[in-house]
Amino acid sequence: MPYQPIKRGVICPTITPLKPNGDINPDMIRPLVDFLIDKGVAGIYPLGSTGEGPLFSTDERKAVAAATVEAVAGRVPVIVHTGAMTTAETIKLTRHAHSIGADAASVITPWYFLHSEAALEMHYRAILEAADGFPVWLYNLPKFANNNLSAALVTRLARDYDNCVGLKDSSGDLMTMCAVNQLQGGRFNTAIGPDNLILAGLAMGLDCSVSGNSNHFPEIVAGIHNSFHAGDLARAQTLQKQLKAASDVIGSAGWLTAVKGVLAERGLPVGGVRPPMLRASDEAIRACIAQLRALRVDLSSV
Repeated sequence: MPYQPIKRGVICPTITPLKPNGDINPDMIRPLVDFLIDKGVAGIYPLGSTGEGPLFSTDERKAVAAATVEAVAGRVPVIVHTGAMTTAETIKLTRHAHSIGADAASVITPWYFLHSEAALEMHYRAILEAADGFPVWLYNLPKFANNNLSAALVTRLARDYDNCVGLKDSSGDLMTMCAVNQLQGGRFNTAIGPDNLILAGLAMGLDCSVSGNSNHFPEIVAGIHNSFHAGDLARAQTLQKQLKAASDVIGSAGWLTAVKGVLAERGLPVGGVRPPMLRASDEAIRACIAQLRALRVDLSSV
């Protein structure tokens, strides 16, 4: 079945459940996926930043990707993050995503070393060619990866490769997103990354969002999209403000460790975080949950 662009809704960059010893907990992937799909997410995106992907070995990444595709079972598209520091490793993970039946891969720019645009172009061209027609999203997160995807480079890649199907941009540069929004006759996907810009991105004609907060607040994030497309701008604005306030609380408690603490509160015990990330104290998690309840955030159990 040909790849179908995700032109509406929230794609959830799923957290990765861990056991108390820090190993992957594959048994919790299906309950998490079921919860998210039931709450209205439009796609599943494992092993990104929210999924701690760069902290796992190649074999661990393959295992999580395969377990996620199996758990989703075709109900929504699965876009596996396959970006790595080297071109060869990225190709290996992208081919694996194809082999397990994922709908697409997403590839962040290589991190740590600062690369020229020519080097980034060489990297992405090699991946797109090696993917052999398998759909690939570009992923821009210069704050973490140290390398930025320009609108000009995105345009060249989308022009030359039909399997370059989208851009997830977490830079906060809405103008770059708008510049590439109509590539490939409008089939090219544009997904806003920063949660505080979801409504702004939708108002500027972007397709969808990839929201880390949709792991634990899927009702709020899906609600922004649904309200906007229903023409209820006031409701969408209210939900966007609630998301900002709730996201600030999560951030102050340590972000990913707090995300997993909230999911546990909701009946999904997904464990801690992979070192060197630091686990928040039980007291900090309880304080975070109390603040979220004060904001009237839905924390009902699954």
